[in-house]
Amino acid sequence: MGSQLIQPVKGTRDFYPQDLAFRNWLYRKVKEISERFGYQEYDGPEIEYLDLYAGKTSREILSEQVFTLKDRDGRELALRPELTPTFARMVAQKAAELPKPVRWFSFGRFWRYEQPQRGRGREAFQWEINILGPETTEADAEILAIAAAYFKELNLTPDEVVIRVSDREFIQNELKSFGIPEEKIMPVLRIIDRKGKMSDDKFLDGLHAEELNINQIDSLNKLLQAKDYQKSPWLTQVFESLKLYGGVLDYIQFDPLIVRGFDYYTRTVFEAWDKSGKFGRAIFGGGRYDNLTAQIGGVRIPGVGMAPGDMPIQVLLEQYGKMPSLKPFTATVLVTVFSADFYPNSLETAEWLRQENIPTELWVEKSAKLEKQLKYADQQKIPFAVIIGPDEAAKGMVTLKNLVTNSQESLPLNKAIAHLHGQG
Repeated sequence: MGSQLIQPVKGTRDFYPQDLAFRNWLYRKVKEISERFGYQEYDGPEIEYLDLYAGKTSREILSEQVFTLKDRDGRELALRPELTPTFARMVAQKAAELPKPVRWFSFGRFWRYEQPQRGRGREAFQWEINILGPETTEADAEILAIAAAYFKELNLTPDEVVIRVSDREFIQNELKSFGIPEEKIMPVLRIIDRKGKMSDDKFLDGLHAEELNINQIDSLNKLLQAKDYQKSPWLTQVFESLKLYGGVLDYIQFDPLIVRGFDYYTRTVFEAWDKSGKFGRAIFGGGRYDNLTAQIGGVRIPGVGMAPGDMPIQVLLEQYGKMPSLKPFTATVLVTVFSADFYPNSLETAEWLRQENIPTELWVEKSAKLEKQLKYADQQKIPFAVIIGPDEAAKGMVTLKNLVTNSQESLPLNKAIAHLHGQG
């Protein structure tokens, strides 16, 4: 009896070719949308000093979800749970020489120590797209327009998804106007952020624990039920800009419950949600962070961005029957080996095909039956096979077999190449 097969680490994924086909398809969509809006691709390290996240990311993420380790000098490091702090650090390091605005995007791997479940793992790929420089409502509107363009590109309609938007600074000022002390504002925001995940009684208990009185709780509940974004001058201007984008407002809805749990957000905050409620939590989120570069020791450069992950999007596409029909990459042709004597002929032919930029597999067993080789090509969905036996070698020809139509013909190699290029 053999030893037990070692399993992958909990919460990580094995990307077999079919799985990677989806990830690469999603990356191509992300890249196309980002570049359509003029954003440049970048990346940063997947390991950072833990201090980069301290006091800047969600407390829940920092205390419960960050994978930490120490280097040999005892300094605390973290596998990146998100990219925005790295982005801010990179911009802050070269703030004087980078043209503003900085429009960058990335698609990379992230880690959070969460309970793996549908649409969530401990390792995920995430698209982060940010604009740093302008402290304007137009920049916020652009990021929201990109979020809507993403849904359009994935064929997800406003009947299926919604982007819920709020103004965190406006909410904070309202809380202060209710007489809630400054030191209680962030704790109350965190309770509001979790309201959809708890009962009304638990929500009330949380507010009581922060020592809010009956009048403050009543005012807060009225605020959270409001539907009028025009009380926020900032958000009013964001919506005015959004009206200029065709079809974007169909995806947008004002919702004062959206405050986001990250400490660095300042004004506009938003989350994308599944309208059916089946997904049960935000698909992705984003918002404005005006002080993050200053918090990590650089000059203040305002910014806004968002970060959609790959796993929730895949679940959503499956749920609505919108998954693309994908297949892993396969070669165009398999060059078979008739026998050991003709292996040099097959290898030479494969090399000619590759020099012509035709993706080519060469069979690397000299004694396998031709039937086995053709069966493999069919299983791999390789559309063509090349056969070089005694007759072909004697005449300087190859047999090109179309495995889709099960037809074949003998012809010179240059004609076979022209055919494979679609010219013959």
